[in-house]
Amino acid sequence: MGAVLRTARAVKREAASIPLPPGQVVGLVLDVVLDRLHPGSVPGRDVRRRAAGAGLALTGAGITAWAVAERRRKTTGSFALGHPEGLVTSGPYAASRHPMYLGWWLLHAGVAVSRGSAWALVTLPAGMLVEHLGALWEESMLRQRFGEAYADYEKDVPRYIGSPAWLMRTSFQMARRPTPAATAMDEENRSEPVDENAPKGTHMSNPAAKNAAT
Repeated sequence: MGAVLRTARAVKREAASIPLPPGQVVGLVLDVVLDRLHPGSVPGRDVRRRAAGAGLALTGAGITAWAVAERRRKTTGSFALGHPEGLVTSGPYAASRHPMYLGWWLLHAGVAVSRGSAWALVTLPAGMLVEHLGALWEESMLRQRFGEAYADYEKDVPRYIGSPAWLMRTSFQMARRPTPAATAMDEENRSEPVDENAPKGTHMSNPAAKNAAT
């Protein structure tokens, strides 16, 4: 029982540190309430619609969880999502400046599609507009705090999601990026002295690298 209570308290603390987007929270509640008062269903078979809705919702929840985990991974002190310790540009933040908003939008859309509610055609855009205004305010704060670093980040990464061509290009560049181990070895090799008197073709800054290669 004690373990259960400790787990519950830990979950409560984590939830308290994560600000929920008001547009989507209110929108989801309104969507359910309005659908009960005046049902408005979308066309499509129930099984396929629920499967599509579940896929959207799970994708959205996964993106949001990934973004929170990345922010936590980059935090060395106490974790407060609304007060970033530093500028995070890795993980989902390498593809979107606001991945949590994107995740919540997919989550909202997934719940609506799964329920077959047409009210999401109103509640989702309304929530997105509210959060877009919030994103603009957040960006102005981050610009003031991180200066040129954030300005460069804005140039490289789209606010929400890039075009398919941009996503493919970014994925390809990330795949070709050297691993930290390879970068460290390259820096080590460059730092080793080279014997200029050695015969041509025999320069080797790190004999261990040769042994590893062969």
